[in-house]
Amino acid sequence: MTTSRTTVGIIGAGISGLVCARKLMDRGFDVRVFDKGRSTGGRTATRRVEPDLAFDHGAQYFTVRDSRFQSVTDDWLARGVVAEWSGRIVCLRDGVVEDTSPLPRYVGVPGMSAMAADLARGIDVRTNTLVKSIIHEDGEWRLTTDASETCSHFDALVISIPAPQAAGLLQGLSLSRSVATVTMTPCWAVMVTFESRLECPWDGAFIHGSPLSWAARNSSKPGRTDQADCWVLHASAEWSSEHIELLPEQAATRLLAAFSSAIEMELPPSIHVIAHRWRYSHGTDPDTRRSLHDPETNLALCGDWLAGGRVEGAFVSGLDAADQIAGL
Repeated sequence: MTTSRTTVGIIGAGISGLVCARKLMDRGFDVRVFDKGRSTGGRTATRRVEPDLAFDHGAQYFTVRDSRFQSVTDDWLARGVVAEWSGRIVCLRDGVVEDTSPLPRYVGVPGMSAMAADLARGIDVRTNTLVKSIIHEDGEWRLTTDASETCSHFDALVISIPAPQAAGLLQGLSLSRSVATVTMTPCWAVMVTFESRLECPWDGAFIHGSPLSWAARNSSKPGRTDQADCWVLHASAEWSSEHIELLPEQAATRLLAAFSSAIEMELPPSIHVIAHRWRYSHGTDPDTRRSLHDPETNLALCGDWLAGGRVEGAFVSGLDAADQIAGL
């Protein structure tokens, strides 16, 4: 394989897709990335609603176990792309607060989207572009977008999107069976800014016995310049699945009430509330594979539903997909 002439299309500009693109570019591949969103990052997104209000409404932080990810994290730390979040993280069950085991937790600065923005530097990323179909014909991959544009002449293709969405593109292809066993659950996220500080003695909590699974004072994270008290609430997978079709306003109202009940406190008046539905939020490959690859067509799949999940899993999966495409 002559890498200087090999073209690769990548669908999905989250962490895994961008890591894959970065590694392939570093090896001399010609890479183009497509994403349906307005910006890069996937679930490491940061929602900015006003100049001084921002929320990490997807991934809340990341941890490091893999040595390769540690090397990248060290570089990000040195350059100020990420910082360690030293906030107090607890478990909350029936009103009882218990501290969690101490471990380094990292966040992007000034938002979780900072890592994706750093990875995407110099890469041809086409946002607001939804790939509707793919076909392998005459030894090349051709993609059709929602604007009926055909993008072709890709020698290899990487799909880095949630498994159920990937399944929709893979119909009739050899890897379609490999994603059929992967299920992903939704998550309602609420972003709220209070008029005054909510006097909780912690900055993030894993919540049990509640419609909520997580709550965090977003403004406690390093590099956040918010003057207001900004919080992110995540509903549990069970509650989100049962209430997936609620209107955002309805989901926000119910989950704010659940938050007040869980912390046994009356919430201050809010100056901003919005809910976001992550239809495909949690899920892992039952076989814990790092990536999937069809060598006959040079098609690879990666994402945070592989390699054990989480941000680190997305990183490892993207690296492995790049190795598969490069034939290493």
